[in-house]
Amino acid sequence: MKQSDRKWDKIVDELKLSRRDFIFSTAAAGVLTLTPRFASAQAGKPYKLGVLLPSTGTGANYMAHAIKGLPVAIAELNKRGGLLGKHQVQMIYRDTETKPDTGAREAKSLILNDGVDGIFGTYSSAVALAIQEIIHEHKVLHFAATSNSSKITQDNYTPYTYQFCPDSNMQSGAVVVAVAKMAKKNGWKSYVSMGQDYEWGRDTHKGFSTSLAKVAPEVKETRQLWFKLGETDFTSYITAIMAAKPDFMFGAIAGKDAETFLQQAGQMGLFKRVPFPGGLIAVNDLKAQRKTLPRGMIGLARCPFFAHLNEPIMQAYIKRDRAAFGPDGYPDDWACMYYDALGGLEQGAKKAGSISTAAIVKALKGATIDTCRGKRAFRDCSNQLEVPSYVGEVWDSPDYPFPIYKPDTMVVVEAKEVWTPTCEAVEKLKKKRA
Repeated sequence: MKQSDRKWDKIVDELKLSRRDFIFSTAAAGVLTLTPRFASAQAGKPYKLGVLLPSTGTGANYMAHAIKGLPVAIAELNKRGGLLGKHQVQMIYRDTETKPDTGAREAKSLILNDGVDGIFGTYSSAVALAIQEIIHEHKVLHFAATSNSSKITQDNYTPYTYQFCPDSNMQSGAVVVAVAKMAKKNGWKSYVSMGQDYEWGRDTHKGFSTSLAKVAPEVKETRQLWFKLGETDFTSYITAIMAAKPDFMFGAIAGKDAETFLQQAGQMGLFKRVPFPGGLIAVNDLKAQRKTLPRGMIGLARCPFFAHLNEPIMQAYIKRDRAAFGPDGYPDDWACMYYDALGGLEQGAKKAGSISTAAIVKALKGATIDTCRGKRAFRDCSNQLEVPSYVGEVWDSPDYPFPIYKPDTMVVVEAKEVWTPTCEAVEKLKKKRA
């Protein structure tokens, strides 16, 4: 058995439904191709979908459910005939390692060697910005479902990129809404910021600090702390935060780093001394840290299943994933956003009556699609999907084996409340492209 085959044994074993529906093959370490096993005689050419997500690096824990869940969703789509009922979807997965240079190299290989029609990805905003140049050059459809720097759909805009999650300005703006209310209620006057020292962390911090200064100018930032991706020891940062004695702290921390920080900060008693409202606490965090997350902590999520239990598409996601991955297999934020991306691809092809990139790009421009978060429209000047952010209190629900956000206090902040106010302002941010 080749080393690359051994690398994917565990993932393949987890794809219980997909094992029956795909032929698995690996060509190199970090590459997995899933070819539909069955297709009707009337089937058209397959749609080759490249998936660029990290199974290694700091974003790996956030992407695990999406990586194993997408083949299950694609198999379900292929059973309906595929796109337009006749184009089976072939998934070609590549590991970005959460590195921009790796992501760019793999994107180019997917386009030039595998001839993909579209690309889903990535987790990291820095990787997404790196592959956008390649996407634009080769005119390939790109669905950025989880990487959310505002630059992806504004400064670095390309008509081939569509965004399925709230961007960093929308996300930090949602935290501002919640924190401004808390500051007024609790008399907060100072805060310390800590963040991952790369594109997303810097952009998220800028959005938060700038917006909070406008709505609560009396609240001052007294210190900024930045750390490199993959940090394993936060002791010095936690000590510095406690020494600064802020009224609260703001964090732009995600992925494995967030899990490590929350564990170490909890052990050192940080949250008993310094409130931490609005840190990214997605469903996978709620699951993985069900025993250690402080109840009452105020978290931020992008697509929590429990916020949209009445939506038929969300109900279908939950039913399918629990059937495939067991009773604890509720889809996390990241998987839900990629499922919506797959649904967007299917609906875009249907609206266009074609699987060509040019036709789908045109069909989705300003279009409204059905998602797990209800009917949502793409902003025609940026291709940003009009989706909300969620701020809530970590709370033990009798309905789930892990905590969720307390329903009666969760704040859902809609896109239009917090995104760049006008398309005119968006246009001024866009760089000139050939």
